[in-house]
Amino acid sequence: MRCLAILLLSATLARAEEDVAGRFDYFLLSLSWAPSWCAAGEAPRGAARQSPHCAPGGGAGWVLHGLWPQYERGWPSYCRSTEADPSRSQIARLAELTGSPRAAWHQWKKHGRCSGLSAGDYAAAARRAYEAVSRPAAFGKLTAPVRLPAGVVEEAFLQANSGLLPDMLTVTCKAGRIREVRICLTKALRPRPCAPDTVEDCDLRDALMPPPR
Repeated sequence: MRCLAILLLSATLARAEEDVAGRFDYFLLSLSWAPSWCAAGEAPRGAARQSPHCAPGGGAGWVLHGLWPQYERGWPSYCRSTEADPSRSQIARLAELTGSPRAAWHQWKKHGRCSGLSAGDYAAAARRAYEAVSRPAAFGKLTAPVRLPAGVVEEAFLQANSGLLPDMLTVTCKAGRIREVRICLTKALRPRPCAPDTVEDCDLRDALMPPPR
């Protein structure tokens, strides 16, 4: 037991030393399919209730989950940063993409601080990355739930974005639903191959894709 405790403590200390603001290898842009995010069990506690993305008639499709610093193996989180936390106005601007102030604050606290950027620059980078991706219009036209292979979603993004290659993105599922598209980007926000531990390709052939609300 003593040896196990020492090993766990060593691992914790090593991880703490690694997670330094600004020290990472690339970004992961995570786009959530809002109808799945808004479903029970998908959204963080309270975030869906606050989000206009989840309001009936909002019509939200692919929305920003986050822009996450990554290592070539693993990722930093909750880094200590000398940068000031975002103001209410900065959180509000980021919330336009994430769907709620609570979600925006969580993204800054867990991921933004690790970028080494100021709150304003991190929000601006997240917006640039989000707006640079062409999100296939066909999914936004759904009027009823459909079941489809997750590979169809990947192919649609590849066709809509000429700079993307199959090893630069991954489609994830949760509870049988299409959940997210994650795209790997350089620090300059250009597409790049994903590290192996980032890939979570959904292999479902009948994944549920609910329509925009």
